Amino acid sequence: MRRVTLPTVVATTLLTGVVLPLSLPMGAQAASGITGLVATLTQPQTWQNGFEADYTITNDTRASVNSWSLSFDLPTGETVSSSWNGTLTSIATSTGTHYTVTSPSWAAPLAPGASAPAVGMDIATTGTQVAPANCSINNQPCAGVPVTNTPPTVPAGLAVSGTSPDAISLSWSASTDPSGVAGYNIYEGSSVVATTSTATSVTVNGLLAGSSHTFAVTAFDALGNESAQSASVTGVAGSGTTPGVAAPFVDLGAYPTPNLAQIAQTTGLKQFSLGFIVNGTTPCTASWFNAYDPGTGWDKADFDAVRAAGGDVRPSFGGANGTELAQSCTDVPTLTAQYQKVVDAYGLDRIDFDIEGSAVSDHASVDRRSAAIAAVQAAQRAKGRDLKVTLTLPVLPSGLTADGVYILQSAKAAGVNVDAVNVMAMDFGDTEAPNPSGQMGAYAIQAAQSTRAQIAQVWPNLTTAQTWAMVGVTPMLGQNDNADEVFGLNDAQQLLTFAQQNHLGELSFWEVTRDGNACTGSLFKCTNIQQSPYQFSKLWATYQG
Repeated sequence: MRRVTLPTVVATTLLTGVVLPLSLPMGAQAASGITGLVATLTQPQTWQNGFEADYTITNDTRASVNSWSLSFDLPTGETVSSSWNGTLTSIATSTGTHYTVTSPSWAAPLAPGASAPAVGMDIATTGTQVAPANCSINNQPCAGVPVTNTPPTVPAGLAVSGTSPDAISLSWSASTDPSGVAGYNIYEGSSVVATTSTATSVTVNGLLAGSSHTFAVTAFDALGNESAQSASVTGVAGSGTTPGVAAPFVDLGAYPTPNLAQIAQTTGLKQFSLGFIVNGTTPCTASWFNAYDPGTGWDKADFDAVRAAGGDVRPSFGGANGTELAQSCTDVPTLTAQYQKVVDAYGLDRIDFDIEGSAVSDHASVDRRSAAIAAVQAAQRAKGRDLKVTLTLPVLPSGLTADGVYILQSAKAAGVNVDAVNVMAMDFGDTEAPNPSGQMGAYAIQAAQSTRAQIAQVWPNLTTAQTWAMVGVTPMLGQNDNADEVFGLNDAQQLLTFAQQNHLGELSFWEVTRDGNACTGSLFKCTNIQQSPYQFSKLWATYQG
């Protein structure tokens, strides 16, 4: 069978045994006055006994779409022989087969204006070739629906339902809309500080303890209509200490891009540290792993989905690869602007700085970073917002290196409010961690104990409990880069118990997709130990400080 690449053409049919251009309608080409999820059908290839049909699904609404379901009919004599970028099911009918393709498990939420990877199918035929018919997506026409100008009703009953350290919880009554309410925006003044899907409650995090905030809420539909703001309500953020959390690292540079909302639902994890933001191709320009501009809010829909479910994210600047921003930016104002750009684009109240390699000993860049972090925290405080900062640093069982301690001293001198010192308890080496078999949990605990003592030296006015609350620990799951260092499930339980007893500020690990793969192979994607998918994640998801 020889395939011939052809452009999309206007309708015709194929006579049995004769290869001709196939008639496939343009499906759902978005046009003026049309909105909704739009599925556009093209036919890039055809051959004697079949053809390829591809649907491009575009979110032509103002709301993120977490999942989609595409349906169509094929007549008797035509069947889908293979498909990709979706999960295919079928039901026989009196005239042929009804097919449904749902979004794949790895798909991230579809942001407004974004398109999903093309859903492709090879369709085998025994007679005249006929295009898929009766296309619908999420129970609406694939061509979209006409735009209307009727907004949802104004939400009523907005009230403060609770406060907690650094947060205010709100609730309200549901709105109604002819085309269905797609979500709610929570405003503080003219700024949107939170967005929900159809939930009628939200917790606004990242507030300064004791600060006063006035909120209003609007409802919006998938057609882009937004109601007027509700009556406002004022609340005061609580006070006290936030409990420790599990916030393992996710490599957002993995392919396909990890679906954080789905991982959270599968594992029970609430928070994630996200790697990594480095310098891009232009000097002093923030970039997600030298591929995406964080200033555009890349992957924000997924971040927001985690928050809407009660979790949070902390993008991490630095990492082992690429150029660290503080080393590329040569002055504090330009570095501050890059950090602030990321904070503003995602509405962040937590960020991490993974400082390793040459960046650890580069004291000039360390001091620039400290000054810039302090400036961003001050800007957030002026808005009544709290920006929690974690410093992720290399460690030995004996504690931070002298350069690591300098990083803490520099942060203190600049006035940075450091929430946690998160130590990378991995790749210690035989000299510092001899005979590591079965002892990686014990060595991680020793590293935490040593780091706590160093924190107490840098911040001598803190109580012992407060210094423990500043300690975070990040081992590397399973096989480490050093061949004789293996962090297993027993080590994870040992460290978890220690963290619970001492109320550590953070438990983390490298890295969630490796845990999910539970495979043997390259260390960037496998743990190389016996485990079930997400076994470490599910164990540490129970941690609450």
